[in-house]
Amino acid sequence: MPEGHVIHRLAAHLDEQFGGRQVAVSSPQGRFAAAARLLNDSRLLGADAVGKHLLLDFTDARTIWVHLGLIGRFGFGSDAPPVKPQTLRLRIAAGGRAADLRGPQWCRLIDPVQRAEVVDSSGPDPLRPDADPQRAWRKLQATRRPIGAALMDQAIFAGVGNIFRAEVLYRHGIDPELPSNLLPRPVFDSVWADLVALMSYAVARGRIDTVRPEHTPEAMRRPERVDAHGGEVYVYRRRGEPCLACGTEVAGQVMAGRNLYWCPACQPKAAS
Repeated sequence: MPEGHVIHRLAAHLDEQFGGRQVAVSSPQGRFAAAARLLNDSRLLGADAVGKHLLLDFTDARTIWVHLGLIGRFGFGSDAPPVKPQTLRLRIAAGGRAADLRGPQWCRLIDPVQRAEVVDSSGPDPLRPDADPQRAWRKLQATRRPIGAALMDQAIFAGVGNIFRAEVLYRHGIDPELPSNLLPRPVFDSVWADLVALMSYAVARGRIDTVRPEHTPEAMRRPERVDAHGGEVYVYRRRGEPCLACGTEVAGQVMAGRNLYWCPACQPKAAS
């Protein structure tokens, strides 16, 4: 599932291509056809991202709410007839260009009240300037769930996914099993600031890099990482490999429904 930086990059690209323009809206597949007819030839005011939610705002206070889920994706190209219209949920087109959405978890037309509910139900998003980390802190203080699980809760940390979860815990030496309410406030503040920096870098570069200068391939004279997700990381998908800092074998287990990775030496067990 795409992490938050992917959705923010997508929103920026949709804004650049179609923001402020009158657009043709269609649903070749038919599953969004009724809503598409209401939006067709209206103006796309802008695209917004909140965590893993994409919000496309049109005139007449109408919004398309998209969650890509595991297999959803937007493709960008010309507005030529689509090759596989039976899989094309949504097409937005203007000026000879088109954005094609296939396979989302959902694509829904919502009103302003529903839009506000989407935003309000999400936790603070490290990529948004209006994010209030205090909201996340209060929720952590109210639960003994492992911090490794809380970081994946979109009502606490919007946009943080499996890669950022594993990497930020490693970078701060935090045991993933640590009860959330035992996380010290100075450590929380450092984690939040780190998420802001790492995720902002990912938006700018289109890849996730979390290793410090002394652990880059150049500094360590090691091969670059080859992975579909790209980027240089400390522990994500490195189970059984040596920790880049101490050489201990990276461990792994399932937590919050996803594979979690950590270094037992750099992230020692904490008293609970």
